[in-house]
Amino acid sequence: MPRLAIVTGVPRRAPRHDRDAGGPADVLAAKAALREEVWAALTAARVARFPGAAGRIPNFVGAEAAAQRLRSAREWKSAGTVKANPDSAQLPVRQRALEDGKIVYMAVPRLAEPEPFFLLDADLAPVDLVVTGCVAVGADGARLGKGGGFADLEFALASAAGLIGTGTMVATTVHELQVRPAGSIPTTDHDVPVDLVVTPDRVIDCRNRRGPRPADGIRWPELTDEKIDAIPLLRSLRGRG
Repeated sequence: MPRLAIVTGVPRRAPRHDRDAGGPADVLAAKAALREEVWAALTAARVARFPGAAGRIPNFVGAEAAAQRLRSAREWKSAGTVKANPDSAQLPVRQRALEDGKIVYMAVPRLAEPEPFFLLDADLAPVDLVVTGCVAVGADGARLGKGGGFADLEFALASAAGLIGTGTMVATTVHELQVRPAGSIPTTDHDVPVDLVVTPDRVIDCRNRRGPRPADGIRWPELTDEKIDAIPLLRSLRGRG
């Protein structure tokens, strides 16, 4: 009779989302190491919700409280249009935005469709507040994602479309274990910093400490052919060039 063998105690390594990323190898390696460190910390503290932290924008215990704290911020109250990432960690943010009658854009996961944004309510309008997910974020606003670069590409595409301007606020909601000291997160020129870091317990205003935002437009030299081929809109835009 066939027998089922169950192997325990062998940790499952997170998938690398940066396999088609461009940039210096040492910076990519440092980012990958920091992701593993944060995922391990969330897992050890048992604050990562199903299906776990590794390989994801972690859905963390306290995501609802962080969303509610963001909801209390002046920047939230003055925003009529919000662009939000599609990850589970920011689902409470998207829910509260709709409850508050805001127009909400949500990016198509991995920008896999020719139209890169879902509109959850109403017609296209300029964005007042961008909410992004993080694996880690610095007290200086430096952001670390999963490694695919999609959040930065979404920002560039929305900027090129005139939906995001120089005055658009960028915020993230994270667990306290995801916050790192200023200067500890390696960055490149295309990385978009955040203005507000919101945890269940506090708001960190990074506007006077964060680095500059990338210049408007898509930074083609920093994109690999594999990345461009994987995103229909980028393929189309390159074909027009």
